[in-house]
Parts: sequence; structure tokens; C-alpha cells
Amino acid sequence: MIAFLQTIDEAALNFDESSLLLLNILIGLMMLGMALDLDVEDFRRLARKPKPPLIGLIAQFLLLPALTFVLTLVLDIRPSIALGMILVASCPGGNLSNVMTYLAGGNAPLSVGMTAVSTAAAIVMTPLNLSIWGSLNPDTEPILRSVSLSPLDLFMTIFVILGLPLVAGMLIARRFPAITERVRGPFKVFSVVVFVGFVAVALANNWEHFIDYIGLVVFAVLLHNAIAFGIGNVAARAAGLDERDQRAVTIEVGLQNSALALILVFDFFDGLGGMAIIAAWWGIWHIIAGLIVARVWSRRPVEAVVA
Repeated sequence: MIAFLQTIDEAALNFDESSLLLLNILIGLMMLGMALDLDVEDFRRLARKPKPPLIGLIAQFLLLPALTFVLTLVLDIRPSIALGMILVASCPGGNLSNVMTYLAGGNAPLSVGMTAVSTAAAIVMTPLNLSIWGSLNPDTEPILRSVSLSPLDLFMTIFVILGLPLVAGMLIARRFPAITERVRGPFKVFSVVVFVGFVAVALANNWEHFIDYIGLVVFAVLLHNAIAFGIGNVAARAAGLDERDQRAVTIEVGLQNSALALILVFDFFDGLGGMAIIAAWWGIWHIIAGLIVARVWSRRPVEAVVA
């Protein structure tokens, strides 16, 4: 059994170079689609009411990575699984959070703004958190050292994948508002559907690995995701945010951009087994968890909820 568990730290999932390039392009397109909903006024609005996004950022980039680090020590899991959890916790919220917040009766405009802000912050905070918490864990530190992970290279990759599409989308929306209005919805649906199809094909091509190892990470991801939702909700309540803002912050922190994590696993860690499976299963599970949370809250109108 011990030998079996150790193999997950040695296994690598299979993606060829053309597939990796396509995956990077698809993530960029998804970010571009999200940015079409943004303009400078969205950021001004957040600046006029900075408390909710600030609480979200603190929960997202300070509390969640720190508690994830503690969780990896408590669970005593394999190093590659632990580093995968730290990586996911270091990523920003995904644009799926905007849809889930809307379905949950939360503050959808705030959610869109927080996703944009956390995406911009991730250019610095994701490599910083991965380097700090990954190095502090004595089991994951050798993995970081073995790949000679450069925070600057990581920064540049995230900047290209997230930062450039974010700026480009906002510029397109500002320069060509009529065209943007027509393509915004279909473009986002197309990019997400194509991405989901791509991941499905990738899973099929690596099905043996997933069947062998998925049982090792299901509980870890479920617990980790529950903690992420809990951190967001407790932080929002402790800050005295109103109910709609609480829901937006909770969902933003609970739904991580696991697609970004998956790209970074293949770009920098050669598809390392435990890391890849954690990121992939997060991508599946957080959709399920997000729908559950949205369903529960949608049945409880904001006016009827005691904050």
C-alpha cells in the first residue's frame, strides 16, 4: 500500500505540447470573455466601497493559503497532493463564481469586480503564496527545489494567461461597445464549453491515472473546498458585510480558478500526478459544491435571512 501511495508522487499525466498550448489559449479566452463585462467604472465602484473586495482578498490570498498549509500538515498526505492543494489555494477566484453568485441571490456586480481584482492580484500573490507555503512544508519543499521553480517565470506565465486577456478585454469593451454587446454572451459560453470539452478529452486520455488515484484526493478536496467556503463566509460575517455581499465573498473564496492551477502544474511540474489530480478534481467538485450552495441560498431570500 505504501509503495502504491508513493507512485502518485512519481506519476505524470500525459499532455503533448500542442494540447498545453491550446489549454493556455482557452484559459486566456475565458479571461477575455470575463473582461468584456468590465470597465473602469467597475473598479471605481469598488474603490468607493472597498470593504467587501478587501475582505475577499484577505480571505482569498492570506487566510486560505495559510489554513491550507496547516491542513496539509494535519492530513499527512503525499507531497504532490499537498503541493497541489497549496497551489489551488494560491489561485484567484474563477469566473464561475459570478454565475453562482447570481444564482445564489448575492451581489453579482461585486462578484465580477472581485474576480477581476483577485485575478490582477494573482499575478503577484499566486507565485508568492506557492513559494512561501510550499517551501515551509518540509514534504513539498523538495518538489519546489527539484523543479527549480522561478517566481519570476511563474509571474510572467500568470501575467500572460490572466493579465493580458484582462486588459485586452476591457480595452475591446471600451473601444467597441456595440460589437462587445453582441458577442459577450456567446463568446463566454463558447469558451467555457470548449474548455470543458478539452478537459473531458484530457481526462479520457489519462483515465487510468484518475481511476488509480482519485480515491486519494476526493476527501481532501471536499474538506479543502468546505474550508474555503467557510473562510469566506466567516470573514464576511465578521466584517459586518450585508447578506448579499456575504454571499458574493463566500462564493468568490470558495470557487478557485483550478483551470489556472492545472495549467501551472503542466507548465512547471510536468503534470505531476498528485498536483494534477487535485487541480482536475477541484475543477469538477467546485462546480458541484457551487451549485449546492447557490441552490440553498436561492431558496432563502435575502430579506428573510438574519445576517
